[in-house]
Parts: sequence; C-alpha cells; structure tokens
Amino acid sequence: MTQSGTGTDAAAERRALADRLTSGGYLVTPAWRKAVEAVPRELFLRPGVFLPAGGGRWRPVTETGTDPKEWAEIAYSDESLVTQLDNHLTADRAAGPVTGFPTSSSTVPATVIGMIEELKVADGQSVLEIGTGTGYSAALLCHRLGEDNVTSVEVDPQVAARADAALEGAGYSTWTVTGDGLLGHPRRAPYDRVIATCAVRRIPYTWIRQTRPGGIVLATVGSWAYGTGLAKVAVKDDGTAEGRIIGRSSFMPARSQAVVPPAGDLSARAAYADTERRAVVAPQLLEEWVPAFLVQLAVPGAQLTCTVAEDGERAVYLFDTERESFAALVRDGNGWTVRQGGPVALWDTVERALSAWQDAGQPDIDSVRVRVTDRTHTYWIGDEPALRWEHRIA
Repeated sequence: MTQSGTGTDAAAERRALADRLTSGGYLVTPAWRKAVEAVPRELFLRPGVFLPAGGGRWRPVTETGTDPKEWAEIAYSDESLVTQLDNHLTADRAAGPVTGFPTSSSTVPATVIGMIEELKVADGQSVLEIGTGTGYSAALLCHRLGEDNVTSVEVDPQVAARADAALEGAGYSTWTVTGDGLLGHPRRAPYDRVIATCAVRRIPYTWIRQTRPGGIVLATVGSWAYGTGLAKVAVKDDGTAEGRIIGRSSFMPARSQAVVPPAGDLSARAAYADTERRAVVAPQLLEEWVPAFLVQLAVPGAQLTCTVAEDGERAVYLFDTERESFAALVRDGNGWTVRQGGPVALWDTVERALSAWQDAGQPDIDSVRVRVTDRTHTYWIGDEPALRWEHRIA
C-alpha cells in the first residue's frame, strides 16, 4: 500500500498536527496517531479549498496554484476547510472571490479525531461511515482497520468521485457508495460501528437495524445551524439503542434534510395570532448552545429566525410549517411580547422546557439521555417530566 503527499513539509505538518491533537486531548490511541501521521490530508483537498474572504465571500485556493509549503500549512491547519459551495462549485472553477453556501468540507481535525476515538474500535471490526466528504476520515479508518472493514456512503456523486480518486491515490481501495446515507448500506451489514459526518434530525432506525448488538452509533442530532448534540448510542439485543448526548457538535445537515430559511415578509406570515402575552423566557436564551438544543427537542420541526428592522427593532420568530404554527417575539420595554398562532402554542412549549431546565440547575448537554426504537425517539434529563421528549415516527 503506497501513499502520496507533497513531501517532507507535509510529513512534518502531519507530525505537528498529531502533537497538537495529543496535547489537546483529542488524540489518545497510538494506532490513531499512526493514522494521523500517515494519511496525507492535503491529498483529500484536491482540487482546492475556499477560505473566508470577509463580507460573506470565499477565496478559492488550489493546490496547483499554491506553493507546496503553504498548501501543506493550509491542509494541516486547525480548522474546517470548505471544498464545495452551493452543491456544485469547487475552487478550481472559481476565478476569484465568490459568494455561496458551504455544502461540503473537510472537518476540523480535532472533531474528526475526537469522534473516531469515541468509536472505541477494535481490530477486525467493521465501520459504516455516513458522509464520505473528502474521504479523509475514511482513509484514517482504513489505515486503522483495513480497507475491507470500511464502508462509506456519500450522497453527492461529484463529491464521491473526488473522494474515490483521493482514496485510490492514498492507496486505499475501500467500499465507497454513492447514495442516500440515511438508508445506510444494508448490503454489507451488520456493522460494529456507524459514524455520521452530517447532522440528522434524528438517528435513522435503519442505522440501528444495520448495527450488531453491542455496536455503537455516533451521530450529530439537530436541525439548526447551532445548538446540536453528538449522540452516542449502543445497540441492544432487542433492536433498540440507548445512550446519551456526549457533547456539542456541529455538522452540515444531511442533504435531504437541509432546510431553506423562511424568507419574505415574516411579519405577514405571523399576522394572525391567536394569543398575545408577555414572554416569561427571553429569546436571547436561545443564543446559548444547550437551550437551543433543548428547544429543538421540545418543538422538533420548528425553525428559528431573527430579524432586525431598519429602525433597529429586533424580532424573533419560530415557524413550524408542518403544524402551521408560529411564535413571534418583539421587544416590549425591558421585556418581550410573544404572539402565537396555529394549533400548537410553540412558545408555551419552549418556556416549559427552558424553565424546567433552569429549575434543574441548567445541566449541560451531556446530561441528556436518548433511546431509539423502531417507533420512537426519546430524550430525557433526570426524572423531570418537563424534561422528557418523545418523538414518534410517523
């Protein structure tokens, strides 16, 4: 098995990266350190990346147009590197700074390694990866477990093709599949471990079904751009899975679950309110990670949008289009007024959850337990009924 890179500079950068990950507590296992030192991340960034250029713009940087030493420094920087904008644009096709929405990236190495370490793999175990992306994490898995024990699914054919080429270039002929990762890949099931590099609204039961009893599923849950949590569940003999949220995590959503933010005149969409009152909980609390996560459990499907009018007046909206409900909050002196419409009083539900969380001493996100069955997803904190949420699968 041969591997290619950009030379001694890249090798030195890999060792330096491994040192930083070790000192930061992310890299613990010697076998994973060997993988970090061996796998050339720069190879998985071809043809290039987009770096922030300010003002919502992105500067394309390509391997062929960049000094090898600088390219290696970029590749081993401690940050996520955007590799695709708007589901199609790559750096080699951009003549200069562009605007766009990131749709594929190489995740910050600390997150990649931290999640891989959480899998607690053993020799000979098989792993299903949801979201191949650049292929870098798949290569790390191949180095540790062997290419025959790694299956990776990517929904975007162009992204999958680039990952395939990079994996082959690094010497790994692994099982890469183009398709909807939410369905897993039953052909090679059962797996010992499942790891997702995208965020999902809930852990698909197909992943549980395709995992051996005793196996682990690791995935980021949540539908907002922030306030999402990394769930780690163990599969039981009865086909259910149970575990907890082990920490904060942020990933791009699964393609089929990406949500288009509400647009247009939001005040018009919230024109017909059924109730109006003083808010007990201020919406600024949703700017904090844990409250934002709990709100997504309390009102799944609701989207949060904040606006600022020309006169500087702030407004906060929660829209649940499926249940045709909304909550609109505006400043009222030192507090907030909430107007609610539709069959579900969204803000009432939010306030019950957040008030209970505050009364419980504001426990961190890792206090949230989770249980997955073929019919329900249940989340809870302690034994407080107001901190228990059961989501039924239609």
